[in-house]
Amino acid sequence: MKNNLTTTKHQQKYRDHLFIAIFGRNNPQSKKWRLELYNALNNTNYTDPDALHVNTIENIIYITMHNDVSFLVDSQMTLYEHQSSPNPNMPLRGLLYFAQLYQTYIDDTRNRLISENLVKIPNPNFIVFYNGKKERPEQYELKLSDAFICKDDSKKFEWTAKVININENYNLTLQKKCKPLYDYVRFVSRISRNKETMSLNDAINEAVDWAIKEDLLEGFFRKQKQEIIAMCLTEYDEEACIKTWQEDGYIRGIQEKAVEDAVNALKLGLSPEQISKITSLPVEQILELQKEVMVKA
Repeated sequence: MKNNLTTTKHQQKYRDHLFIAIFGRNNPQSKKWRLELYNALNNTNYTDPDALHVNTIENIIYITMHNDVSFLVDSQMTLYEHQSSPNPNMPLRGLLYFAQLYQTYIDDTRNRLISENLVKIPNPNFIVFYNGKKERPEQYELKLSDAFICKDDSKKFEWTAKVININENYNLTLQKKCKPLYDYVRFVSRISRNKETMSLNDAINEAVDWAIKEDLLEGFFRKQKQEIIAMCLTEYDEEACIKTWQEDGYIRGIQEKAVEDAVNALKLGLSPEQISKITSLPVEQILELQKEVMVKA
């Protein structure tokens, strides 16, 4: 059962990586597409891709969060997260992520919180793009309050994550307003349909060749053909993926990162059980780390 779950996770992960490859890179093409996506979501008409100042934090508490896309535009702090499976913990993840983003913003603007003056901060805008197999509404909100152990109406606090379903035939108005998003959805849907009648290798290659013929993403698939095929195949092939990671030390780096994230989470006051779910480290290992943190404190 565990192997099946792991394989499924790898099978879905390529969608996340492809989404980031399209909208999260720091090159002219990706900047242009990121701006188109922002305009489509917010009904704005920005024309300068550099108006979106990317501020994605690499060293965040979650291993998977370093691939997110966050940026400042005018008075808004925006974070886009892509999910290939439903995750009710997105509000908590977003809250912790924004705490890091705001800390960096305050440091950069040289504001001080110990002051009589009110420190102004950009408005938060947290969007989760969902593209998984489980049926979900076109749009819905996840609430942080659903995770509260004790619900006290006299002390209200809410933080939400807006989830937008970008599976095929969902939110078509948004997809048509942002062609890069529409092309991305068409491509991943093509692979899914191909897999019903083709081998995995044929399904991916046919989808890439089709995307090139259709000129999806303005030639992106033609220019990055080998990278995209490798990305898809590697994410599907667990054994090949693990072998590649071992060869370049990736697994060791992931494990070290998980320990680092666990230590940071302990300092923030999260429980060992919560941290285990976040980092995939055993609770026993986290308890040992907790002892070390307490000794150094």
